Amino acid sequence: MIPAMPPTATAPRRSSRAVLRFGRFAAMGTVAALILIAGVWASWGTAQHVMLTKGRERGTVDVTRCGPDLCTGSFTPLSEGAQPRPKVELEKSVAVERGRTYTVVLKPGGDHAVRSGPAGILYAWIPLGGALLLASVVVAGGLLRTRVAWVLALSGFGLLTAAFFAV
Repeated sequence: MIPAMPPTATAPRRSSRAVLRFGRFAAMGTVAALILIAGVWASWGTAQHVMLTKGRERGTVDVTRCGPDLCTGSFTPLSEGAQPRPKVELEKSVAVERGRTYTVVLKPGGDHAVRSGPAGILYAWIPLGGALLLASVVVAGGLLRTRVAWVLALSGFGLLTAAFFAV
C-alpha cells in the first residue's frame, strides 16, 4: 500500500501550475492583442482616407506611367472643390495597370492618391487580414482557444480573399 501524501505537499504544485498557466495566458494574450493592434494601425494609415471621404478631393486617375513603386497620371475631379491636376501619384500594386482609370481619393496636402470604393477599402485593410491570420496561430497555440482561433483565421482569410477578387 502506498502511503498518502500530506495535503500541504501537493498545494504548492497546484498553485505554481496555476501561476504558470496564468502567465502563459497573459503573455500570449498580450502578443495576440499587439499583433491585432499593429494590423489595425498599419491599415488605418490608408483606410482613413478611403473610408472618411467627407471634405477630401475625390476623382479619377488615368494612369499613364508606372515605375517600380509608383504609378502616375492625371487627376480628374468628381467632388466639389477638387481641382484637376496634371500629375498625381498612385501606389503601384498588382491591381494598378498603365492605361486604366481608377477612382481615387487624394491624401490631404499632397498629390498622393489612394484607391476608393470597395476595392480601395478592402485593399487598405489587407494588413489587418494578415494580422488576423497570424493572431489565430497565437490564439490556438498559446491560448488553446481553437474556436476563437478559427474565427480569427476565417475572418482574415475572408478579408484577403475578398481583397484579391475586388482589386
